Amino acid sequence: MGAPSAVLLRDAAKQWLLDAEAGVVRTRSGERYKPSAVRGYENALRRFVVPELGHLRLSAITRKRIQELVDKLARTDMAPATVANSIAPLRVIFRQAIDREVVHVNPTERLRLPRDRRRRERIAEPLEVEALLECLDDRHRLIWMFAVYTGLRKGELQALRWENIDLDAGILRVEHSFDPKAGLVSPKSESGRRRVPIPQVLVPAVAAHQEVAQADTEFVLANSRGNPFCGSNVYRVSHREWGKAGLKPLGFHEARHTYASFMIAAGVNAKALSTYMGHSSITVTIDRYGHLMPGNEQEAAMLLDAFVEKHANGEQA
Repeated sequence: MGAPSAVLLRDAAKQWLLDAEAGVVRTRSGERYKPSAVRGYENALRRFVVPELGHLRLSAITRKRIQELVDKLARTDMAPATVANSIAPLRVIFRQAIDREVVHVNPTERLRLPRDRRRRERIAEPLEVEALLECLDDRHRLIWMFAVYTGLRKGELQALRWENIDLDAGILRVEHSFDPKAGLVSPKSESGRRRVPIPQVLVPAVAAHQEVAQADTEFVLANSRGNPFCGSNVYRVSHREWGKAGLKPLGFHEARHTYASFMIAAGVNAKALSTYMGHSSITVTIDRYGHLMPGNEQEAAMLLDAFVEKHANGEQA
């Protein structure tokens, strides 16, 4: 049974956004919502949710009404992931409403969301990475080298400062992310604060850049004005050069996937990779990259054969 709440969804949404910006409501892990996440929720509420459901009381919103909205969005050209993101603000609003006993039923549970059956995001091969880097000028090449060879997220690359780099120890420290409006912010989660090894392939380029750039700006990957690089500008320039060379462009998220594939192929264990990538748990790493880990089928078969043989011979477990 739903509680007879008089609160309208549009008012609850407005209050939730204010509370999220102020840090009153937080993620399930207790972290503040990143400014970019709050802006994403505000955009989804304004464009998709409030026009359809904003006039309704929270207690009057049923799973059927939300499913109808999901189905309506799915019938457009909207990608499945975008449909899910459009509904995400409703989930957090109702989670808060349940906690505060404004309603007793969560209508966002057991929704049927469209599945994304597209191919996995592409991963560049080592020789392909070399060709992509060769096309670029020094500044853009260094940005993409960091992306491919450290696996940092775009905001983490933008926020990287010289004080975070220790070439002698071969380590960089991720301490911040960058938001275009809020500036330096905390990483995505507590696990986002981490130490990442700097591979030797990256060291000469970083050392050469450090000699000429460190005195001018605190940011390692700065633009011409000494500020964190603009992602859209880097995309535009890099994609133009790759297009001229007839190469398939790479995105920052794809560069991160490429880093993971390189580390797995090199034999780095899943726990270490999880730490380097700033995942909240090793489960995230296994779920996302387990298909790249070699030998898992053969190892599983060997373990099963050993178990069966042991019991066939009358041994106790």
